[in-house]
Amino acid sequence: MYPLPFVVWLLVIAGVIGLPALTFVALARGTATGNLRRTAPVRLAWAVAIGWSLWAIASALLAAAGVYRLTWTATNPAIGVAALGAMLAAFLFTRMPAVSRLLARPELAWRITLPHALRIAGGAAFLATFALGKLPAIFALPAGFGDIAIGIEAIFLAGRMRRGVAGRGVLWFNILGLLDLAYALTAGFLAGPGPVRLLTVTPSTAPVALLPLVLIPTVIVPLAVILHVVALRTLRLTIRASRSGTGSLAAVPTRSS
Repeated sequence: MYPLPFVVWLLVIAGVIGLPALTFVALARGTATGNLRRTAPVRLAWAVAIGWSLWAIASALLAAAGVYRLTWTATNPAIGVAALGAMLAAFLFTRMPAVSRLLARPELAWRITLPHALRIAGGAAFLATFALGKLPAIFALPAGFGDIAIGIEAIFLAGRMRRGVAGRGVLWFNILGLLDLAYALTAGFLAGPGPVRLLTVTPSTAPVALLPLVLIPTVIVPLAVILHVVALRTLRLTIRASRSGTGSLAAVPTRSS
């Protein structure tokens, strides 16, 4: 655990709870038609909520036990393993036939964009920690402002998608969102303590491996990545359907309740 002000803890917890919560609401309110039962979105939402809540608790316990802690004498890949493991588990879940059909529905496109708004909290936590002199600028400023920019854009883009006027903004939003996450993970690793330190900066990114900040790369980032991947998959399927004349741009859906 790292000695940080209550406001930083509050920001991290807001992101850890808020992003999955908005994802839960998005899935629970998703429209199911055809061969999908009306209860499918609700069941999917509960599966995501329970699974991600258990993972968040497990990650917090691992962090409290010092599993993620970085040292100068040895490289600790625990954060990367945890983040990639969570992403892989979530990705495999989305590839289940029933889940994949539901997530591909155009009515969910704008709903799964809105949860990214909670990345504002994570970005603000990085900037607040940087302002306290606990994180290096090369990591905190791009990661912090990047998350805040993506979070703000998510709010406006979700509104445009709901009205059916988002256009190519959907593609660029998801690409830039993934690049923002990739940079944060890479810079966090390269500027962290270890026997081979490629970014020699002071301070290091050691606080990111401790509570509460470690919950951002291990809990928030994996879910954000999967939401981007699902959105891009839906966009690809929509463009294919549009070109074949069997559908319209689902990534820029019509208004739904």
